[in-house]
Amino acid sequence: MASIPAGLFAVYKPPGVSWCRVRDAVRARLLRELNEAPEPPPRQRIRFLPAAPGAGGEPGLVPAWVPVLAEHPLVRGPRFRQLKVGAGHRLDVKASGVFVLGVGHGNKLLTDRYHCHLTKVYTVGGLFGKATEDFSDTGKLVEKATFDHITREKLERILAVIQGTNHKALLLHSNIDMKTQEAYELAVNGLIRPMGKSPPIITAIRCLQFALPEFQLEIHCVHETQQYLRKIVHEIGLELKSCAVCTQVRRIRDGVFTLDDALLRTQWNLQSIRNAISDCQLKVREELEKTLGHQDKSVPKMAAEVAHEHHKQSL
Repeated sequence: MASIPAGLFAVYKPPGVSWCRVRDAVRARLLRELNEAPEPPPRQRIRFLPAAPGAGGEPGLVPAWVPVLAEHPLVRGPRFRQLKVGAGHRLDVKASGVFVLGVGHGNKLLTDRYHCHLTKVYTVGGLFGKATEDFSDTGKLVEKATFDHITREKLERILAVIQGTNHKALLLHSNIDMKTQEAYELAVNGLIRPMGKSPPIITAIRCLQFALPEFQLEIHCVHETQQYLRKIVHEIGLELKSCAVCTQVRRIRDGVFTLDDALLRTQWNLQSIRNAISDCQLKVREELEKTLGHQDKSVPKMAAEVAHEHHKQSL
């Protein structure tokens, strides 16, 4: 008999499809394959059945093993009728890429990952020369502009300014004293991140390709939305005295999950999902222990500092 898988795995969400349709398709496939798996035969129990008449012509009763019909699939119906599949950091309809799902105890792990404030990495495509209402290349056109004056060097200067501004915001929301040894160790290990809710923060941004009017960026960020990334492309165009629209938003990493871990549409089946959960189990556990362990140490320290400050004010 098939058992329900439990853990985290990633699928590749294509553009043009909502995240909930992807989740529902995975759940429906899992339920179907779980119910199609061979089942053990129904339990047997002893019943007394009429026997053939004896020499005296009187019928008798004889014990016999018979199946429990209440457990027969035609009587009971499908064994698995509901399955909770949770969704991690979501992608909007136009975006594509790594989409983490959880099943079984993986739903609790999704909550733990949410509190980790993990960095996601995107490749974002842009097109200079026009602007639209929703900052995407499919939106309603509102403006056109020249772009021949734009060079890669000018673009990279703007990206450096964006990264510097966001780095200050990251330090502000991380609640860490940057003059301490702890801050140095966190920076070396790449663990400086917001300790709670914060505005979208870009931790790194660089230009991957530049061939006017097209360009492609790699953006590392936390607490972002895909629409925020499209707006960044729009604002880059304005800073370069032109305009720009976003042609693609593709998530290539979500925490420890990368494109190599993401299951394609043809792999959304029970066995592939079991394998994916098994392959990622160790690195997911290490990610949570590393990040949540740092936060558990920081919270008491922050509370002590606040208490000390209140004590000073009361004096």
